[in-house]
Amino acid sequence: MSTRDEPSGWAEGGLIFAASAMVLVGMFQAIAGIVGIADDEFYAKTRNYTFHLDVTAWGWIHLLIGILIFCTGLGLFTRAGWAGVGGIMVAMLSALANFFFIPYYPIWSLLVIAIDMWIIWSLTRSGVIRE
Repeated sequence: MSTRDEPSGWAEGGLIFAASAMVLVGMFQAIAGIVGIADDEFYAKTRNYTFHLDVTAWGWIHLLIGILIFCTGLGLFTRAGWAGVGGIMVAMLSALANFFFIPYYPIWSLLVIAIDMWIIWSLTRSGVIRE
């Protein structure tokens, strides 16, 4: 007979927040990717940046990460165990990609990194990973 601790109300709210934020960030990332693919001149081009990629390449990266985040966020609404671990991994990937994207669109990238960190915190506190 196993007694299982039920997550607190804060943890439940954190899970719903993480799922909602992931769906929203996924849409934002996809839109940013589509903009990078469609309009090569929209994002600032930097010189002498160590991690130089074409803006179109960054667009494809953001589009693919956005789709992954969106789908994982939908999985969190169903409380799928894979979505908890996958959500942390995809949020880490998103934060890393946006770290490298800072010279092209700094305020947006820092905002997305902050939201990704909040998503990771919410997922580690919600108890969805134990299920």
